Amino acid sequence: MSTADARKKPRRGASLVAAGILLSRIAGLIRNHYFSYYFGLSPAADAFGAALRIPNFLQNLLGEGVLSASFIPVYSGLLAQDKKEEAGRVAGAIFAILALVTSVIVAVGVLATPLLVPLIAQGFQDEERRTLTISLVRIFFPGTGLLVMSAWCLGILNSHRRFFLSYCAPVVLNAVMIAALLRFGGHVDTDQLARLVAWASVIGSGVQFLVQLPSVLRLVPALRVQLAFDLASTRTVIRNFVPVFISRGVVNLSAYIDTWLASFLPTGAVAALLNAQMIYLLPVSLFGMSVSASELPEMSSATGADHEIAAFLVKRLTVGLRRIALFVIPSVVAFIALGDMVAGAIYASRAGKFGAVETRYVWTILAGSGIGLLASTQGRLYSSAFYALKDTRTPLNFAILRVTLTTVLGYLCALPLPHLLGVDPKWGACGLTASAGLSGWIEFLLLRQALAKRIGTAHLGVPWVLRLWGAAIVAAAVAWAIKLYWPIHQPQMAAVATLIPFGVIYILLADPQQFRK
Repeated sequence: MSTADARKKPRRGASLVAAGILLSRIAGLIRNHYFSYYFGLSPAADAFGAALRIPNFLQNLLGEGVLSASFIPVYSGLLAQDKKEEAGRVAGAIFAILALVTSVIVAVGVLATPLLVPLIAQGFQDEERRTLTISLVRIFFPGTGLLVMSAWCLGILNSHRRFFLSYCAPVVLNAVMIAALLRFGGHVDTDQLARLVAWASVIGSGVQFLVQLPSVLRLVPALRVQLAFDLASTRTVIRNFVPVFISRGVVNLSAYIDTWLASFLPTGAVAALLNAQMIYLLPVSLFGMSVSASELPEMSSATGADHEIAAFLVKRLTVGLRRIALFVIPSVVAFIALGDMVAGAIYASRAGKFGAVETRYVWTILAGSGIGLLASTQGRLYSSAFYALKDTRTPLNFAILRVTLTTVLGYLCALPLPHLLGVDPKWGACGLTASAGLSGWIEFLLLRQALAKRIGTAHLGVPWVLRLWGAAIVAAAVAWAIKLYWPIHQPQMAAVATLIPFGVIYILLADPQQFRK
């Protein structure tokens, strides 16, 4: 393979990941639009958002993030050495281990739900929200197990550079939930609708796993599902799994803490936080996850002397960081300056329960998220570089520090600060996202410094980065002028009139050639 082809492979991979994620996120945004239409920021919406935290926490712990960091480097290495038989045995062993562990956790979780709910929503003092949350968590748990096995499929597919299917598979999950909302919305009360949508998510999780399974079986003909602890490669995956498991647990604990703190705020804060996070995760997934996911197997396949591997990683890191910055910088500016347009386009509707007041509330939370958006997306790539070096402990140490800071700052900004400033307590939700962003920057800087000591520094070029920021700010100023002097009351049309000019002007000013690279 030529050098040019080698450079193009990760780029094509990132494009396929981004395309799959884009489809799944669009489906998720459509789902959230209809969810907001029927639920608004009601108590049932709070309960649904809180209930999602527990299964999502377990899915992230045992699923995609952990498997990507612990399984893909080992499995990709076996494929690079043409050890297909051993690779099939390792894949089967990890499947068996995940299935056993997940089954136990799901069974215990369903039984222990009343004990778990106060951990994420202690502030739900009213019986209505607390009872509904318990009911929803019990429904969600079985779907969690299916999503973990779906993440195993993703690990296999990514290692074989089959990126698109694994990342667009969640479309079917969202499609089933949307169908449930459209079928039952308006015909049952919101509590019953929440339960029906939760059951739909379980069904959709099963379908998401099944659509990936045939491709996995074709790619791994030597798959042997058994608890094979005798394999050295399996033990390596498990050994790497533990620190990554703890690291992901610490990071996801931050989301739990946010929900727990938001439960003490006025009704609607939990649902608004969830709505803002759904938008925030779009650029994180499209530009941070897509680049990191496609680069991890490439970085993990690097061979040669230590200085050759280091030079290769610096090169891949520089390209990836530039690609992330190109798209994330305008996202940051859009969240802060035009977040009302973004939130209104997705959630607002004249006939539904999500109006102008709710839109502005989500905007302020989204603006807080924008503070740490660039750090979070680029930090993912730095973590992938450490995982490729088989170092899972360094990201863990910095993740612990980040969550500790997020917890302390989040508490201060969400609860005491609004009281001291004499403002409505609901604005404490903005403090949660802003404090998380600040902590994310500290983690990013530590990751960058530590990796530079190992392999050298990746230089983006200060003039180029400043040009991106300048282009985004000018584009936002034009969009603001349109919003002020050409007011449109229909949320979706207003978003079209402002966000499209924003994007076009940014592309023209930033450097059109960069978007074709």
